[in-house]
Amino acid sequence: MIGTPKKTFQILKKYGFTFKKSLGQNFLIDSNILTRIVNGAEIDENTGVIEIGPGIGSLTEALAKSAQKVVSFEIDGRLLPILAETLADYNNIEIINQDILKANVDEIIKEKFADCKKVMVVANLPYYITTPILTHLLENTTLIDGYVVMMQKEVANRLSAKVGTKDYNSLTILLNYYTNVEYLFTVPKKVFVPAPNVESAVVKIMTKKEKDVHIDTETFFDFVRTCFVQRRKTLMNNLIAANGKDKKELLLECCENAGIDPSRRSETLTIEEFNNLHKQLKEKNIGK
Repeated sequence: MIGTPKKTFQILKKYGFTFKKSLGQNFLIDSNILTRIVNGAEIDENTGVIEIGPGIGSLTEALAKSAQKVVSFEIDGRLLPILAETLADYNNIEIINQDILKANVDEIIKEKFADCKKVMVVANLPYYITTPILTHLLENTTLIDGYVVMMQKEVANRLSAKVGTKDYNSLTILLNYYTNVEYLFTVPKKVFVPAPNVESAVVKIMTKKEKDVHIDTETFFDFVRTCFVQRRKTLMNNLIAANGKDKKELLLECCENAGIDPSRRSETLTIEEFNNLHKQLKEKNIGK
């Protein structure tokens, strides 16, 4: 088994591998955590799995033992020969040396997982790019059934935050529109090498088959992000910053028509309220 301290350090020593901080590399060395991740994703022989950042293959191996096929995206070319050795015994793993943010994931799913009944993303995500990865996949893919992903605990708290709390933000709204979020468990620093500076968490994110509200996804989430640029400012201050002082009267009119007090802060607005305001702004040709 790859995901143990002894085996991990043997592999690192053999290849003289050094960690790149810029890539957010922290490898899991606890078999119990690996098992809990796989179990949380409910992987079986009919499941196709996309992994992002396999490292030396500890989670990849655990997934391959249960899944029909695993396709792992690894951006660090130095890890390819290591993965070729550590995963040599598995014929249901494919490593793609590509940035997931530049991949046509739907096309890859159609090509690689044609026989799979379910497609899951399961990964120990690089913490510095967790939000861009989740945002990219949710907004640009339609064939992923769900995600079970490790991330910084602080980010995990935002995903399932309630309206009006300090953790509630544009990412919360994005996730709540596309998915149902479940916080699975907290992960201590000591189960990684090197140990990160923060606590981690595993979150289960399952794609909604039907949306709770109809929105114009082409421009809506960009609009919501502008409303959170200055969290300590009022909604109106953020709207003015994004659209200009000359639009103040129109912005006030839009808030009034949407039934929203412009002096509120953005974290107090529900997705339905953001949607109503967005519709008003579009009618006045304000913003994108």
